[in-house]
Amino acid sequence: MSLNELYTARRTGPQYPNGNKTSDNRTAFQRDYDRIIFSSAFRRLQNKTQVFPLPGSVFVHNRLTHSLEVSSVGRSLGTLAGEFIAQKYASQLDANSQEFYRYSLHCVISAACLCHDIGNPAFGHSGEDAIASFFKENEIQLKHFFSEKEWADLVHFEGNANAIRFLTQQQNGKSEGGLMLTHSTLSAIAKYPCEAIASNTKILHRKKFGFFQSEKNIFQQVAQNTLMQIENPKPLIYKRHPFVWLVEAADDICYNIIDMEDAHRLHIIDHRDCMDIFLALVKELDNESLDKTKSKIDKISDKNDKVGYLRAKSISILVKKIIELYENNFEAILGGNFSEALFNIVKTKSQALQAIERFSTQYIYNNSAVVEIENAGYNVLSELLRHFVFPILKSEKSNAEKKALSLLPEQFQYENGTPYEQVLGVLDYISGMTDNYATELYRKIKGIEIGKIR
Repeated sequence: MSLNELYTARRTGPQYPNGNKTSDNRTAFQRDYDRIIFSSAFRRLQNKTQVFPLPGSVFVHNRLTHSLEVSSVGRSLGTLAGEFIAQKYASQLDANSQEFYRYSLHCVISAACLCHDIGNPAFGHSGEDAIASFFKENEIQLKHFFSEKEWADLVHFEGNANAIRFLTQQQNGKSEGGLMLTHSTLSAIAKYPCEAIASNTKILHRKKFGFFQSEKNIFQQVAQNTLMQIENPKPLIYKRHPFVWLVEAADDICYNIIDMEDAHRLHIIDHRDCMDIFLALVKELDNESLDKTKSKIDKISDKNDKVGYLRAKSISILVKKIIELYENNFEAILGGNFSEALFNIVKTKSQALQAIERFSTQYIYNNSAVVEIENAGYNVLSELLRHFVFPILKSEKSNAEKKALSLLPEQFQYENGTPYEQVLGVLDYISGMTDNYATELYRKIKGIEIGKIR
């Protein structure tokens, strides 16, 4: 695989004679980052649940702050990986590629990290479950409207595939090409580069799926222009792009470590226990710095600041471990012959990371407040789907059904489309909602709250 062809400045949407070059002093990959930051889809992440309910008297992470932190870690990983590639493979790189790996790879990774959750619905992962379950539970009434592959998209609804749609789709009245990101950034978020019918929970890059049938052609163009290798044409399966591993690792580092910090702020974990787990992590992975770390935290009196310092130290250590693994396995990654998440490799050798995982599963992800918001979100999104999906598929609609669909904004209405396209319009609307907006609309539809004019 040629390192000179793993990246491209080519974008989705219309192509121009000058190759999309502009007088802008930013690189194409810096512009990707800025386009994501200023997009409405990204801004809406500020009111989408990460783990703990929003809002509360104690500040915890939401999807937006999580994405910003993942992007920060991704930038560090991209910088280190770019320096490694530029040095070790200098003889294989042309001048443009030398510049890309030294000065632009970190922009691609940070931009991809920034939008890795942009397709996730409200209420955390229960939002994804609610959408998939709605179609499974109503299979008898709905399945006949769709092809086998289209139905697989719906009953396995996936935020990763939805991110590709959010970033590339042209909605009614909107610009062609969506955010018009480079194919490099899009390939870097494709953790599961296969279609829904090819998903297999036992295989890392097929554990979920990465694109809907509606974006299959776009994804094929992205894959072709970034040298992604086809593993199987029917059903369509690609091997992961080498940049994906860094984006995935940045996400894994952040949610494993930062969820513990949130749990500490919410008093779900005792201060001393939290400190002990983080110190055990430092001891296991960077023992030489343990005494210096202890000396540093002894000088800090604020409990939250102590944990914050250890969180930062833990992330720094994990970044170094991930890069070490990435460098040592780069040939296998480049050849599409690597099959285990980098963070998981570190975790198998770390009792502290395993302790964090056990604690998170028992006390964070099954905390009553978390479970309550998941249940509430499940019910809210299920009702919103019921309100829109059944009417939109009817050829003859009652007045009540017409009224129901009048609440669907014009940009999401594809009246001349296939049933699949029309339902995806509904999903675009619902999956893009914030927690608050979805809850408010649910209350109005159910008659719980009426008479207010926005």
